[in-house]
Amino acid sequence: MLRILHGSDLQMGRPFRPRAAQALRQLAFEVTPNLVVISGDLTQRAKAREFQAVWNFLEELPRVPLIVTPGNHDVPLYRFWERLTLPYRSWSRNIPRDLDSVTVVPGATVVALNSASPWSAIVGGRITRAQLRFARESFENEPTLGGRVLVIHHHFICKSTGGGGRPLPAAPGILKHIEEMGVDVVLSGHLHRMQVAMSRDLLPGEGSGVPLITAGTATSRRGRGKERGENSVNVLDLLDDRIEVTPHLLRNSEQVFEASETISLPRSRMLNESPPPVQLMVEDGV
Repeated sequence: MLRILHGSDLQMGRPFRPRAAQALRQLAFEVTPNLVVISGDLTQRAKAREFQAVWNFLEELPRVPLIVTPGNHDVPLYRFWERLTLPYRSWSRNIPRDLDSVTVVPGATVVALNSASPWSAIVGGRITRAQLRFARESFENEPTLGGRVLVIHHHFICKSTGGGGRPLPAAPGILKHIEEMGVDVVLSGHLHRMQVAMSRDLLPGEGSGVPLITAGTATSRRGRGKERGENSVNVLDLLDDRIEVTPHLLRNSEQVFEASETISLPRSRMLNESPPPVQLMVEDGV
């Protein structure tokens, strides 16, 4: 079994809740994850001091592999010239992680892709062909029989109202490639509310498809929809035949994250089953 603590949208800055950060730290030590994933928006305004503060907080979490990826808030919004010329300067100076990365842990290969798009979209995101090629080659170079996990910030589908913006452009085409790579689960954020979807919600095909798990905002005051004013994170267990997702919610009157009902999702392949051969990329709008 592989256990992942998945949080998103920390938004260090004005919306940041120290009480929620303390509760997240406590939860991280209680659930004993094998790795921690933070799927974007580490900061509110991509300021150097925000990156420094959020990294100091992340270093207080359990000493397990930490995967982080940028979100749209991690590039400057109002510092227009910086956004056009050096959008990731503060990130690269303060966050010791590549924008696109691959991490291999016992039981899984985790690829994180930067879906922020500072030159073409301020709020929305984008995944390029080059990034999909990077993901495909990263998974191929680690032909593990364990899990394949993909991490991005932006979402592929929005199943309910409550804000969060449009899904990624060319989402169906990207999801097609993700299925062909043999990805077991996609972890994302951006919606500021927890959501469980499947690639079959957007793509026709056989089987249940790939789980698309979105985490709410872990430590900010900007929860949306049913999580308005609240915080949430997910604990995922990758088992041989299924993925179990347990949302944890921090309400305004509480001091700790409380577990909600576990959601059990089928896996598209067993852990001891070889991934499918990856096909060449075709024209699909990506």
